[in-house]
Amino acid sequence: MLQQLLETALRQTMNRLVRPVLTPAVPVSLQRRIVRQAYRSSTPPRGASFENTPVGGIPATSTRFGNKPHGAVLYLHGGGYIIGSSTTHRGITGHLAKTSGCTIVTPDYRLAPECPFPAALDDSEACWNGLLAQGFKPEQIAIAGDSAGGGLAVALAMRLRDKGQPLPASLTVFSPWVDLTQEKLYAPECEPVLQASWTSKAAHLYAGQESLTNPLISPVFGDLSGLPPMLIQVGSQEILLNDAERLAEAANRHDVETRLEVYNSLWHVFQVHSGQLDRATAAIETAGEHIKRHLAG
Repeated sequence: MLQQLLETALRQTMNRLVRPVLTPAVPVSLQRRIVRQAYRSSTPPRGASFENTPVGGIPATSTRFGNKPHGAVLYLHGGGYIIGSSTTHRGITGHLAKTSGCTIVTPDYRLAPECPFPAALDDSEACWNGLLAQGFKPEQIAIAGDSAGGGLAVALAMRLRDKGQPLPASLTVFSPWVDLTQEKLYAPECEPVLQASWTSKAAHLYAGQESLTNPLISPVFGDLSGLPPMLIQVGSQEILLNDAERLAEAANRHDVETRLEVYNSLWHVFQVHSGQLDRATAAIETAGEHIKRHLAG
C-alpha cells in the first residue's frame, strides 16, 4: 500500500513539476536550471562517492560504491541531447555503481543547440578511448544510458563496430530514444514526463543539418548486427515505449542477445527513483546483474 501511494505521489510530482518545464515554450537555458533542481530528489545510496575528473579529455564524473570496483560502465545521461549532466544523474549512477560493482563514468558531453550532432557522439567516443587509455580492456567496460543517452549508447557501439574496434561487454538502456523522427511515438493514456512537442524540438536541435533517419542519430534505422548483449528497460506510461520495443525487435532481427523489460504503470526513466521506489530499485538491481554477468573477469 505504501509503495502504491509513493508511485502515485511521484507520478503526480513528475506530471505537475517536470512535464510543464519540458516544452518548447521554455528556453533551453531555463530548462537546464529547473531540471537540475528537480533531480535533487534523485538521491544516490549512502556510501557512493563522486570524483570530477576528465576522461579522454572530456569532463566527467566517476562514481564508485565500495573500495574495489571490478570494471567500468560508460554511462551516457539523458535529457534530449539539450539538458542534463553528470550531476543531475548522480542518483541513478550511484545506485548502478552499487548494483554493478563497477566504476560509473559519466561524461558531460556537449549539448545542443550549441553543439549539435555529432558532438555528443564524438565526446562519448573520446571518453571510451580515455577508459582504454587508463588500462581498461573493452571486455571490462559496459556502456549504459537513459533516454537520449540510451540512443547514444547504441550509436556509440555501432560506430565502434563500424570502425572495426573491440566492443563493450554489454549495453544497458533505460527508456531509450532511438527514433528521433517521432513517426511511431506511443500514445499512453497517461504520460507523466514527456511531451511530443518537446522531444520534436529537441530532435531537430540535436540533428542540425543531418537527417533524423541517420542511424547514428536514430539507431532503430541502423544495422545492429554484432552488437553486445543488450538489456532494455521501459515504462508502459511513456511515449517512448514503441522506441524500446522496436529497438528490441531490430536487435533480435540482427541476432543480438536482447532482453526487453516493460514495467507496467511506470514512467520515463523511472529508475531515477531507485532507493525510494521498490520497483525502480529492483530494475537497477537487474541492470547491475546484467552488467556483472557479461564483464570479463
